[in-house]
Amino acid sequence: MPYSEFLADRIRQRLDKSGQILEKKMMGGLIFMVNEKMCVGVDTDRSTSQDRLMVRVGKAIYTDLLDRPGCREMDFTGKPMKGFLFIYPEGFDSDADLDFWVGKALDFNKEAKAYKPK
Repeated sequence: MPYSEFLADRIRQRLDKSGQILEKKMMGGLIFMVNEKMCVGVDTDRSTSQDRLMVRVGKAIYTDLLDRPGCREMDFTGKPMKGFLFIYPEGFDSDADLDFWVGKALDFNKEAKAYKPK
């Protein structure tokens, strides 16, 4: 399985009343689109086999969040994608931590433009 269904279900619970939700399989995982904008996703890191969360938080707070536990730059192509972060299990295992990350993604989603991957 390319991503954790358990983690995906935890995210679904948090997005339940967040607007129009669409799930798309892409980039080897599952992306949750909120109001037609990429918001949060799940996949498995192929090099470590760890589940990870992808959050779109925007460029304004991106750097400040990098110091949080389990947080890393999102770098699919070898170059960091500013405004997007990967969060590893130590950063989302607790409900409070997952709430924090989904909350940050939803906060940015309100002002975000649609993201169209190249």
